[in-house]
Amino acid sequence: MGRRRAPELYRAPFPLYALQVDPSAGLLIAAGGGGAAKTGIKNGVHFLQLERINGRLSASLVHSHDTETRATMNLALAGDILAAGQDAHCQLLHFQAHQQKGNKAEKAGKTGSKEQGPRQRKGAAPAEKKCGVETQQEGLEVKIENLQVVQTDFSPDPLQKVVCFNHDNTLLATGGTDGYIRVWKVPSLEKVLEFKAHEGEIEDLALGPDDKLVTVGWDLKASVWQKDQLVTQLHWQENGPTFSSTPYRYQACRFGQVPDQPAGLRLFTVQIPHKRLRQPPPCYLTAWDGSNFLPLRTKSCGHEVISCLNVSESGTFLGLGTVTGSVAIYIAFSLQCLYYMRESHGIVVTDVAFLPEKGRGPELLGSHETALFSVAVDSRCQLHLLPSRRSVPVWLLLLVCVGLIVVTILLLQSAFPGFL
Repeated sequence: MGRRRAPELYRAPFPLYALQVDPSAGLLIAAGGGGAAKTGIKNGVHFLQLERINGRLSASLVHSHDTETRATMNLALAGDILAAGQDAHCQLLHFQAHQQKGNKAEKAGKTGSKEQGPRQRKGAAPAEKKCGVETQQEGLEVKIENLQVVQTDFSPDPLQKVVCFNHDNTLLATGGTDGYIRVWKVPSLEKVLEFKAHEGEIEDLALGPDDKLVTVGWDLKASVWQKDQLVTQLHWQENGPTFSSTPYRYQACRFGQVPDQPAGLRLFTVQIPHKRLRQPPPCYLTAWDGSNFLPLRTKSCGHEVISCLNVSESGTFLGLGTVTGSVAIYIAFSLQCLYYMRESHGIVVTDVAFLPEKGRGPELLGSHETALFSVAVDSRCQLHLLPSRRSVPVWLLLLVCVGLIVVTILLLQSAFPGFL
């Protein structure tokens, strides 16, 4: 028997590196490519419409945006604006999604173009093949406009590794191989801040609601900044395991809400061994207080090296991908693993994203508790569903307790007449 894998939603004609979900239109946005090398592998950003068909979640291609010679390695979403990390640059894209009907949809299906792809459901021909693809009389149409572009990294081998919007989408922060954080206005991309955050590459960054910035880098440090001023550095081993001979570095960081606490904030980080060993030590997940940045709990998340991290919209779940292709879902409160699909992709998972809990999210989710999408270098986008955990209503528990009390009294009365 072959290895069990998660359902495949979509397969692109290029390696996939970045993923976002637009809750208002129900769009799954996947991006990647083969880069500037003349290998024949395309570069693009694909817009997929999420739908429930016969009780199952499916994705169909509605638009293919060609990025020419630039592969998109990271994405951030702010409403209808995408920030795409392409080589050493950040490209802003504005997209509009609206329903097309009748002859317009038929015409789009017949003509096609470099930009507008036909609607394609799972099981149809590959995305790059136009013939034999089912076109719909009614469907979603996406239009793309290129906005500003700016160089964000200036190392000898420049590469933007991460991009993130702030809480009100007026600013975005970028980090790359030169170790500098640069903050830009949206949508003009006018630079408002620049400072050296790490010696070596910046691996990840996260912006909190108070515009505090957390950065992690290859210098084994995780730092908290207020603008360009260092607030504190994180020390995950304060209440966790200690290893004198195994250096660890921070791989990823994400802010998340505290469920049922509107003002609550948590920070989550992943720590991985800095060097590959023959017998790999475990990787770790840490939850931090989002106000004082003290570690709350740390748990091992297995011996597979973690490649990416994401947090669900409500802060309830954490999604993890590994370099060996595995995908896992953890509960944020206790850092307990709820779902694990070993080597589902078979190669490094490059990004994961949860189905949002607003907009069309609940409609698309159905009876499941959450849905996590994953993409990898194997060009596949997979779906990971967490079934709803069964819970007993409080009223039923009270009824059972009352019934047990009544039965106990009746038994005592029959065994000891005159008990009452």
